[in-house]
Amino acid sequence: MDQVDLELIRSVAARQEIAEVLARYCRGIDRCDAEELDRVFADDATLDYGSGPQDKASTCASLLQALSGMRLTHHRICNTIVELSGNRARAETGCVALHILGEHGAEVEMTVGGRYLDTLELRDGAWRITERLYVMDWNRQGPTTMQVVGGLYNSLRRHGARKPDDPLYEWNVR
Repeated sequence: MDQVDLELIRSVAARQEIAEVLARYCRGIDRCDAEELDRVFADDATLDYGSGPQDKASTCASLLQALSGMRLTHHRICNTIVELSGNRARAETGCVALHILGEHGAEVEMTVGGRYLDTLELRDGAWRITERLYVMDWNRQGPTTMQVVGGLYNSLRRHGARKPDDPLYEWNVR
């Protein structure tokens, strides 16, 4: 195998590992799973979701507190562009996130579209986000139209939930 092939393999592997870090963020945030978020961010990460930079511990604690008060969130990422430079990378990733908040009967559905501008580093064999800037591009709000009982959804008995009640955690131990 020549040097060009080896560099291509490393690049593809790094991009796949970075994609998994970004997907783990979505899992961690949607399940309110602090341990999963710990795997995503470097201990010395600086995170700015729009109101100024904060350290990892403060940011994750405030995010989990805010999100755990919502019935559910559903983050989906797309259109990731990764620029690699040795053991560092920069990634721009689109995100659309659904949030259901409020009391039953008066719930609000908030959908937000934006981008994560991440700097990542390969540390101890694992990619971690060391800096994040969140850019909100759009949002919309209105009464929720979510239905989990009745109609087409009446036979569906398995629903997403926060850690440890989500089916993921039982499925993972099998």
